[in-house]
Amino acid sequence: MMNDATQSPLGRATPYSSHYDPGLLFPIPRASGRAALGIAGAPPFVGVDIWNAYELSWLDPRGVPRVALGEFHVPADSPNLLESKSLKLYLNGFGHERLAGIEPLRSRIAADLSQAAGAPVTVILHDLREAAHRTASCEATAGRSIDDAGIDIDRYAPPEPGFLGTLPGDEVEETLVSDLLKSNCPVTGQPDWASLRVEYQGRRIDPDGLLRYIVSFREHAGFHEDCVERIFVDIMRCCAPRRLAVYARYTRRGGLDINPWRSSDRRAPAGNIRLPRQ
Repeated sequence: MMNDATQSPLGRATPYSSHYDPGLLFPIPRASGRAALGIAGAPPFVGVDIWNAYELSWLDPRGVPRVALGEFHVPADSPNLLESKSLKLYLNGFGHERLAGIEPLRSRIAADLSQAAGAPVTVILHDLREAAHRTASCEATAGRSIDDAGIDIDRYAPPEPGFLGTLPGDEVEETLVSDLLKSNCPVTGQPDWASLRVEYQGRRIDPDGLLRYIVSFREHAGFHEDCVERIFVDIMRCCAPRRLAVYARYTRRGGLDINPWRSSDRRAPAGNIRLPRQ
C-alpha cells in the first residue's frame, strides 16, 4: 500500500519519543507528484534533495549528550521522498541513544534513510567546531536578481506557466535568482519560503515573466521537491533551454531545511551554501 501524505504525522499532535525507532520514518512515493506533471517513468532530470538537520543529539557511552549538524543527500531518482516531520521525530529518537561515536550514528542514519527512500542516501555529520566556518557567515545566491523588476503582479495561484517565455536575440548562458518563492505545505497549509536559482543556456528567458511565474506559487500547495520539479518542467517546456538547472534553498522548519536541485545534466549542484534566511 502506497503512503499518502494525509496519513503522515504532519498536522497531527504527535508524541515525541526519546528512543530510537526507524519505523517513525514516513516515505512518500515521488510518482504521484510527478504524474501530475505528466512524468511517467524516468524523469527528465537528475538531481538531489539536500537536507540540513540542526537539532541532532545523542549520548556517548558515559551518558553525556553530544550534538552535531546533519547533512543528508537524497537522490532525485529515489522512489520515495522523506516526509519532514517524520524525519524530525526519527532524529529526536536518538536523544537517549548511547552510541560509541559519531560514525556509528552516521552509518545507522544512512542505513535507515536509504531504506526509507529506496536508494542510497549520503549522510554527513559535522562536528560543531569543524562546521563553524560553514555557519559563521551567510552567502547570497549567486546570479542576477529579478526581484526588482518594477512590474505589477496580481496572480498568486495557481502556478501559471503561461507567464514563461523567451526574448528575441542570441542565446545566452546566465543565472537568474529570486528570493520571492513561497508555497504552502499541502497537508498543514503552513508557508514554505525559499530562494530560487535558475541556471540555463539557451534563448534569453523573459525575467519579468519568470518573476510573475515564481510569484504565482504564492498560494500553491506542494512539497518542496514537487514545486522545484514543476518549475523545472514548466521552464523546459515553455522556454526549451539547451541546459537547465533549478535549485531552491528553503528556510528551515522544525530544525530542518530542504534544498532540492534538479538539472538536465550531471553537473555538480551549487553546493550546500547557507543563505541569510537559513
